[in-house]
Amino acid sequence: MTKESGAAARRARLVLLVPAQAALMVLLGLLVTGLPPDRWPLSADDRITRAFAAHRGPFADGVTHWLSAVASTEGVVGVTLVAVVALLVLPRAPRWTEAVFLGASVAAQSAVFLTVTLCVERPRPDVPHLDAAPPTSSFPSGHVGASLALYGGLATLALTRMRGPWRYVTATLLLLVPPAVGLSRVYRGMHHPTDVAGGLLNGTLTLLVMAWVFLSARTPATPTVTGSATAPAAAPGSAAVPAARGTGRRAVVVRHPHSCGDELARRVRAALHDRGYTDQHWTETSAERPCGALAEECAASETALVVVCGGDGTVRACADVAVATGHPLVLVPCGTGNLLARNLGLPTDPATALDAALDGAEFRIDAGRVSGDGLAPTRFTVMTGAGFDAAMVRDASPGLKARVGWAAYALSASRHLGDPRMRLSVSVDGGRPRRRRARMVVVGNVGALQGGLELLPGARPDSGRLEVVLFDPRGATGWLAAAGHLAARTVRGRTPAAQAPGAATGRTGGTGPAGGREARGSLEYFSGTRIDIRFAGAQPREVDGDTFPEGTRLTAEAEPGALRVRLPRAPGTGERLPATGSTDTRLAPHH
Repeated sequence: MTKESGAAARRARLVLLVPAQAALMVLLGLLVTGLPPDRWPLSADDRITRAFAAHRGPFADGVTHWLSAVASTEGVVGVTLVAVVALLVLPRAPRWTEAVFLGASVAAQSAVFLTVTLCVERPRPDVPHLDAAPPTSSFPSGHVGASLALYGGLATLALTRMRGPWRYVTATLLLLVPPAVGLSRVYRGMHHPTDVAGGLLNGTLTLLVMAWVFLSARTPATPTVTGSATAPAAAPGSAAVPAARGTGRRAVVVRHPHSCGDELARRVRAALHDRGYTDQHWTETSAERPCGALAEECAASETALVVVCGGDGTVRACADVAVATGHPLVLVPCGTGNLLARNLGLPTDPATALDAALDGAEFRIDAGRVSGDGLAPTRFTVMTGAGFDAAMVRDASPGLKARVGWAAYALSASRHLGDPRMRLSVSVDGGRPRRRRARMVVVGNVGALQGGLELLPGARPDSGRLEVVLFDPRGATGWLAAAGHLAARTVRGRTPAAQAPGAATGRTGGTGPAGGREARGSLEYFSGTRIDIRFAGAQPREVDGDTFPEGTRLTAEAEPGALRVRLPRAPGTGERLPATGSTDTRLAPHH
């Protein structure tokens, strides 16, 4: 059985496991309520609840009130939503499995809790209540079960997905929340101790079921090559690799020293060696030489492949050379954003992305060429823009980016929410200038940002065109409309027109030189091969995440099929290579 079919079987068994859990909890509740009051543990229940009620005080009242609020329906739902959004937005790639695990745990626990309360009737403790008593049965404690499903789920993710000793500290602190909530509920006279025990059991069973279904079926992405460069192992099935092994082909590897560590570098060496690239020439990037000595290495001898180990800035610098020399690129995404790799469908794990690309085929994708006052002509592969996004990139803390990745941009963005709108004009393909106001303008060769956010849904790396968006929300309503529109579009995914090969203007609302407005006018789109933007005043500008001096002009032109890239599949498709029968020279694999 494959991993995929095994995971599907586990998910299918949810329809059996959750009802079985509910039945078990109902039987336990009927057993508890069927015991005589003078029998243990019910006799101990009464003693404990009365002892807590007799020793109440202002400080303990305040602390337990806060703990009860943390585990209330509103508190649990709010924290769950924040955690799920964080799992989808903050990492380099959305953690869908972890997000579903957490959300499903909280939802399943609540479903079982409601089922039990419908079948089991137990009154609240016979002591003064510090909170309004909900209409549900006292058994089991919903507050405790929900807090364990949420904070126990977060602790599970900390132990299984974090690294280093801090994961144990984090998990311990999270696991202390449910028993603390249980004590607070007994103190406030809302539950018997056995109700709390029932809530803990319900939450624990939920986590065990959900972890087995969602987490145990997922193994960390690891490269298929684990041998050293001097003793290569045989590669797994790779029928798409056209060349024979051990032929002494030459590869130039550009390495960003901070984002590509020694272990990843070792894996890159081994993967290349296993596929016949035994003549490897490595060059490191620097602030002065963002692509290292790539131009010199390519000119020195015949080179079969250029491997780029870094982020979008490193890829941009290398693409400038690769377009001029005609050498194919292989991307090893290990930077902050890795937007080109994401948009091309490469795996997010760097070593796995390398294996997939080497076992794929060669495609041509577009590049863009941007220039302006004080901005020498340079190529871009992802996006270029001015205004809010450029200021955000410029002012992001390098130290924070190194620690938390692209999430560091969020703090920088908050400082520029109140920046004044720009006055600008946009000319598409030599057409008449259109005067506008906007907070930012983005010209893109691809359309998706981190977390899969579709900023430019019509953008495609092989369309031969560039997509433009003017972002101009006005007031709180405008920001909410724009955010909701982008979020809804991201959830729906790309439109069929945007996915079709060669699509350039397939977007609801219209594109092209005439433009199209969406989200109550907060977003306006254009599409063309040459975009000329002029600003009334100097604005910050960025190209593929690198900032450039402020200026009053930004001119971008598409370069169709200018860049050769090895990919596991054609851009914008879900099928593995090799492709057959294609008549589009940009979509057909080149061997």
